[in-house]
Amino acid sequence: MTSTRVSALLLDLDGTLVDSEPLHRRGYELFFAAKDWDVPDLDMFTGRRALDVFATEPGPWTGLDPQAVLDEVLAHVPDEDPAPVLGARELVLAARSTRTPLAIVTSAGPPWVERSLTSLGLGLDSVDLVVTALDVVAGKPDPEGFALACERLGADPTAAVAAEDSPAGIRAARAAGVRRVMGIATTHGADALLAAGAAEVHADLRPLAPLLGRVSRRP
Repeated sequence: MTSTRVSALLLDLDGTLVDSEPLHRRGYELFFAAKDWDVPDLDMFTGRRALDVFATEPGPWTGLDPQAVLDEVLAHVPDEDPAPVLGARELVLAARSTRTPLAIVTSAGPPWVERSLTSLGLGLDSVDLVVTALDVVAGKPDPEGFALACERLGADPTAAVAAEDSPAGIRAARAAGVRRVMGIATTHGADALLAAGAAEVHADLRPLAPLLGRVSRRP
């Protein structure tokens, strides 16, 4: 057995740091209503880049330009700041105080990251690294984003802790070698998150801060 501290904290954004999924879902609903299209199961979008969904999943958008479809969706998303998930600001500050490398790994773009952090009363300088949809070729559930975060932070993924609210995100972190992926049950039930590979499931982020700086044992 060897002892190790948490090598990095890897946080999803939407549904994990901020409870923004209701805003995004409302945008999709308004978009589909404007198109007079049936509303699909919106869970297919959770945790994934919308461009990937529009490009690969069958639907009324098939054959259309994915970027043009996404632009229309974004025009329908309510222009509101997202609400913080309980414990989000405290977790980021705990990472800073324990000198735990911290990355946001998200399917969103840079402007939404900055706006979301602002809603927490934080700035971009509160995190060490941001990996967005623009930084990867393949989005979640592909592990590229989490692997890139660990590489840039110089962190051992097997000693990292990740937090995700979607099955796609959990699968991505696990595939990148992160063993301790915390499911945050803001948008999906515990059963779905555990089935995707979450080590634990919590209602919010408050249980995560005590993990930072702690020495744990692993094979």
